[in-house]
Amino acid sequence: METGAIVSLGVYFVAMLGIGLWAWWKSTDDINGYLLGGRKLSPAVAALSAGASDMSGWLLLGLPGAAFVAGLSATWIAIGLFVGAFANYLIVAPRLRVHTEYTGDAITIPEYFEKRFDDRSHALRVIASVVIIIFFTLYTSAGIVSGGKLFESAFGADYALGLWLTAGVVVAYTLFGGFLAVSLTDFVQGCIMFVALVLLPAVAFGQLDWEFTGALVAANPGAFDMMANMTFLAIVSSLAWGLGYFGQPHIIVRFMAVRSVRDVPAMRNIGMTWMGVALVGAVATGLIGATYVARTGTPLEDPETIFILLADVLFDPLITGFLLAALLAAIMSTISSQLLVSSSSLTEDFYRIYWRRGASQRELVTVGRICVLIVALVAIWLAYDPENTILGLVANAWAGFGAAFGPIVILALTWKRLTRNGALAGILVGAATVLFWIYAPVLDGGAVLSSILYEIVPGFLLCGATAILVSLLGTPPPAHVVRTFEESEAERRAAGSGKAAQE
Repeated sequence: METGAIVSLGVYFVAMLGIGLWAWWKSTDDINGYLLGGRKLSPAVAALSAGASDMSGWLLLGLPGAAFVAGLSATWIAIGLFVGAFANYLIVAPRLRVHTEYTGDAITIPEYFEKRFDDRSHALRVIASVVIIIFFTLYTSAGIVSGGKLFESAFGADYALGLWLTAGVVVAYTLFGGFLAVSLTDFVQGCIMFVALVLLPAVAFGQLDWEFTGALVAANPGAFDMMANMTFLAIVSSLAWGLGYFGQPHIIVRFMAVRSVRDVPAMRNIGMTWMGVALVGAVATGLIGATYVARTGTPLEDPETIFILLADVLFDPLITGFLLAALLAAIMSTISSQLLVSSSSLTEDFYRIYWRRGASQRELVTVGRICVLIVALVAIWLAYDPENTILGLVANAWAGFGAAFGPIVILALTWKRLTRNGALAGILVGAATVLFWIYAPVLDGGAVLSSILYEIVPGFLLCGATAILVSLLGTPPPAHVVRTFEESEAERRAAGSGKAAQE
């Protein structure tokens, strides 16, 4: 890779560190500021932060690669994600913003569960925290692996060097700047990703003529058929990716951090516009890239590197560096969010409860930074072997979070009859169902059930059904819990009415 590309990436790294230092000075005096930015994010920052931390390298590698291989049939997942994200903004965002603040100013999802159900045993909070810490450590490790492989493939650098560079910059701005640094860097990274996913397919298309479809159809006759090689269950499995949004802590925590429930509609509009353009750009990159490869005969061993290939062959080195920075941004934005959510759970849901209930704000911020470093070091250790089988769990973490937490989050925010035992049973059943679906060799030849239906579908349904059934069969929630729920809902509706009146 030429010097210009290295310069562009160097400028990007410096900018991320600068944002981290500014956030360190601005918002890390107390634990609320360090872990939730003081609930002061603007709609634009909250929206792009949620989008960037959500999409990760999948948006610039996985989806273009799927479109490269399968054609338009790859868009079913994109459709499911778009619909799921929109429903998340409608159902979860305004309620979670009000309920978490009204219910004792909860700053983590496990803490909200505990306060929502008045669970003085801490069992619900601890189980939810354990799930978050385990899966997000693996998630973080996978992201660091992606960074290492990017430097290895694009620059010919040593894998370990790329791994430490990626992790080092992310840890630096996350450790010092906390949630505000993560959110502001996510905002910048989201803007870079947006520009890249508009620029790259547009320039690549300009290298072809208006009859570009011919070469692609010749190479892949089903390229423009959304139903090509798709069964009913395959379509359901693809669309079901959208169910995962309701249970992703690193995404829904942005709803808690936006400065007011009145800002949620603006946040939704910005976020969904960004997501729609980004998804279309990613699919277009795969389709146009497949045509470019077919037309030019350019060798491509891994379809998921089509973005890197086009960035390298079509642009000046400085622009190539910018596009690779977009890819690195997608990776880093998710790593930083997952590091901070894991740190939040370790600090708030373990240290503060079991070790130092009376810890000062300064002490909690310090512990939060130490926890960021600990999680990062464990993730780096796992990432040293990119073929480590434990990283295979990461592919299923989206389903695990979505099935274990999604229905509980929705029910906790919309149904006052949900009980603590119902929520706990639902989380356990949802997680267990996903694991059974992935690993139990119950089909012919030892095949697993996930080979025919995405595990989030049964996991989500059984989690919700279990939570409802156990709640209805058990003792109703105490009067003060119901009253707090009703008061939170009244405040949310009042805020919504005030927003409508202003408009």
